[in-house]
Amino acid sequence: MLLLIVLFFPLVAALITYLLGNRYAGKAALLFSVLELVASLVLIPAYRNADALNISYLTEWIQNPHILFQVSVDGLSLLMVLLTTALIPVIILSSLSKEPENQRSFYALILLMQFALVGVFTATDAFLYYIFWELALIPIYFIALLWGEGKDKEFRNRAIFKFFIYTMAGSLFMLLGFIYLYQYAGGFGSSELYGLHLSDKEQTFLFWAFFVSFAVKIPVFPFHTWQPDAYKEAPAVGTMLLAGIMLKMGLYSLLRWLLPVLPHGVMLWTPVVMVLGVIGVIYGSVIAIRQSDLKKLFAYSSLAHVGLITAGIFSMTRAGFQGSVVQMVAHGVNVVGLFFAAEIIYRRTGTLDISKLGGIRNVAPKFAAVFMIIMLASVALPITNGFIGEFLLLFGVYEYNTILGAIAGITVILAAVYLFRMYQNVMLGETNELTAKFTDLTPTEFAAFVPVVAAIFIFGIYPKPIMELAQPALDIIMNYALK
Repeated sequence: MLLLIVLFFPLVAALITYLLGNRYAGKAALLFSVLELVASLVLIPAYRNADALNISYLTEWIQNPHILFQVSVDGLSLLMVLLTTALIPVIILSSLSKEPENQRSFYALILLMQFALVGVFTATDAFLYYIFWELALIPIYFIALLWGEGKDKEFRNRAIFKFFIYTMAGSLFMLLGFIYLYQYAGGFGSSELYGLHLSDKEQTFLFWAFFVSFAVKIPVFPFHTWQPDAYKEAPAVGTMLLAGIMLKMGLYSLLRWLLPVLPHGVMLWTPVVMVLGVIGVIYGSVIAIRQSDLKKLFAYSSLAHVGLITAGIFSMTRAGFQGSVVQMVAHGVNVVGLFFAAEIIYRRTGTLDISKLGGIRNVAPKFAAVFMIIMLASVALPITNGFIGEFLLLFGVYEYNTILGAIAGITVILAAVYLFRMYQNVMLGETNELTAKFTDLTPTEFAAFVPVVAAIFIFGIYPKPIMELAQPALDIIMNYALK
């Protein structure tokens, strides 16, 4: 029962928020998102006590084909639900001081997306999972299209439409794959799909059907071409939803569906994916160095990070698996902080051109300090949340292949290059006409940064709760994947 509340509460909240009108929409959405976070936290003791009534639900949905409304949580899915419910209040809070147009639709769409995201992370019937996967695309498409910040409307429309087409097309490959598997399993449940006996030819076909779908969402090089422009043209809230939570759908799906369902396909094509992941690490970092736009720099930085996470997952090592879940949480927190910092700069100056900024630290010391902390976490400085995950991922890749591990390790140096240079040009030096009147953080903006900074240090010093929560599920996935 509790899981159903966590799943459907955002949907009800979206409807109420819309009906309340523009005047109360933002505050109502914030309140509802906090209540959703509290409810999801209650799932932790229910999961640890193996309270089946509160952590799972199963009922017949469609008889022919045999489709179940089946949702449940294990440690991995619960971790992703908690990441979602923890970041949504921060994202909503970050937008309150801006007061977007048509607030009731704006905040209702955010809550609708939360509903879809929780559905993706809890669905254990593949067809139900696919429905939530597609549903998550609708609200983010309208958020990016209608509230986008790009000055060239025609270019913005093209960028967002490209994102929509890429992800929709990729999803069709996944649907075809599930339909094919249904012919063997007679159902869409994960328990029915795990461990099927398929030929190498079938495993290869299905592997690429699923991998392409997930790779577009993550995105993995070379399926990333929609990402930089979509991140830049979307409003800050849209970018935070895309980078902070939505791309985790793809990474989570690699673990939940691809590895345990198609172990032989994974074994056959792991070398190719490992190379693509490491190429993404280097490519994203090198292109980030060349960026003059702040949001595009963060977009390519994100590409580098998720490339490493993908490589860590396909290393098929315990360290790689642990590092992937720790880094998914860390990346979600840090990238939300980075894009919120970029949004604050854009609000104050009207530009994200790094060459036009400078000296912000002189007039906004609180903002400069917070921005520095988030940047250091993105560089993976020890005692920040980015360090443990990145170390485990690099160790996992190194265990798989020494050369690939050494090449992937270059990302530590390259990240320091583009992030420290960015900070120097944006925050240090002398102020100019654009930055001289830059105001420091408002109470609302500061409040939005507090949980981000707290998570950076808490999970940087003590990441054990993340690993302990996810490890039983990771062990099961690894057992299936290594059969």
